[in-house]
Amino acid sequence: MTQPRDYPVLTDYAVSDEAAAYIADALMELALEFEATHLAQIRRHHESLEREVDDLQLDLFRKLTPQ
Repeated sequence: MTQPRDYPVLTDYAVSDEAAAYIADALMELALEFEATHLAQIRRHHESLEREVDDLQLDLFRKLTPQ
């Protein structure tokens, strides 16, 4: 069941096309600057997630040893 919100959602605000473009550009610049500043941390986090998945993955194609 969906609960009613007591706060406005960003899509409830009307902005002009020009304002939407400027806001999108500003958010992209912020995201790119954040990523550039914290790239090492972001990579470590993603690598740790990959290791967790690799540990759960079954090795279905391991090489068979000659008998």
